[in-house]
Amino acid sequence: MTSAEEVVVSPAELSPAVAGDHDDLFAAYTQIVDSGAGFPHEPPLSREAFDEYWIAHSSAVWIARDGGQLVGAYYVKPNFVGKAAHIANAGYFVLSSHRGRGLGRRLVQHSLHQARQLGFDAMQFNLVFASNPARQMYRQMGFQEVGRIPAAVNGEDAIVYWRSLEDGR
Repeated sequence: MTSAEEVVVSPAELSPAVAGDHDDLFAAYTQIVDSGAGFPHEPPLSREAFDEYWIAHSSAVWIARDGGQLVGAYYVKPNFVGKAAHIANAGYFVLSSHRGRGLGRRLVQHSLHQARQLGFDAMQFNLVFASNPARQMYRQMGFQEVGRIPAAVNGEDAIVYWRSLEDGR
């Protein structure tokens, strides 16, 4: 178990996703959707639905590869439009075979930096399942629970998290 201060370094290489990565990204994300973990999509996920959710509206999409295999990814996009577009949203996944190695934390840290670089001043997560073990990590990384949506997905509550990006962490 890692403490909030200890950083485990995953050997995965991070890079911006390019069009040639989208097939691998879709295949990996489909595994997450099929497992029912982390995202509210219903399986089977169509390529069109994936492209609309992950690619079309994203300001940045980054992938993690280990030994050439895509093992995780994140997107950053505006959480809202117009006057509230300064608040980012992000989504992450790590394939089950690569969990527990610090890759999730690394993706979140990287996305916070990228969001700041893109001009966002805050990050908000809208539907973090109450059972998601990443909730502790989010709190350690300065996210605050700002809301709870009862029975949001299949009867499970979802938590809304927010944090400022202006502190430079």
